[in-house]
Amino acid sequence: MVLPDELFKSVLKDDVKNSGVVKTFEPGDVILNEESFIRSIPIVLDGSLKVMRTDPDGREILLYYIKPGESCIMSFLGGLHQEMSKVKAVAEEKTQLLLIPVDKAGEWIKEHPEWTDFMFRLYHRRFEELLEMVNLVAFQKLDQRLEHLILQKSNLYNNKEISITHQQLADELGTTREVVSRILKQMETKGMIKLGRNKIVLQ
Repeated sequence: MVLPDELFKSVLKDDVKNSGVVKTFEPGDVILNEESFIRSIPIVLDGSLKVMRTDPDGREILLYYIKPGESCIMSFLGGLHQEMSKVKAVAEEKTQLLLIPVDKAGEWIKEHPEWTDFMFRLYHRRFEELLEMVNLVAFQKLDQRLEHLILQKSNLYNNKEISITHQQLADELGTTREVVSRILKQMETKGMIKLGRNKIVLQ
C-alpha cells in the first residue's frame, strides 16, 4: 500500500494500514451517490475521482477532481456529522482507493494532529476550487468553461490527447451535447484542438 509520506507518519500510518481497505474501481464507477449514507472516507492512491452535483432537473455539473494523495472533504464532513451525501463521486479513470471507516476518521481528528492538518489543507484547497467554479459559471461563457475543462483533463492525465465523448463533456458542464459539439467545432476551426472519434487532441 502506497501512502502519502508527508501525511501518514509513525502511529497514524499504522492506524491507516490497519483500518483502511484498498479497492480498485473502473472508469465510470460510482463511489458515492447523492442522498446516500457515508460509511467510509476515500483517499485516492492511484487514478482520480470527479465530484459532481445534480440539480432538480437531473443535470450534473463538475465541482472538482480528487487526485492521488487527496481525499473528499465533502464526504468527510458529511460522514462526521452523520448526514446524507450532498455530492456524487465517480471514478474518472481506473482508480485505486483507500477507504477509511467514518468513525475512525473522526477519532483521528482528536488523536493525530497531522490528520487534522491534512483535512484543513484539503478543505482550503476544495474551497478555492469551488470559488473558481462559481466564477466560471457566473462570469464566463460556456466556450470558456469548456476550454477550461479540457485543460483540466489534460493536466489531470498529463496528456494532450483526451479520450472523452461530447456527451460526457456536456454532462460535466450541465449543458447539451449539441452545444458542446458546436463549440468544439469552433475550437477546431481556430486551431486550438483536433477532434477524433471520442477523443480531443490539444494543439
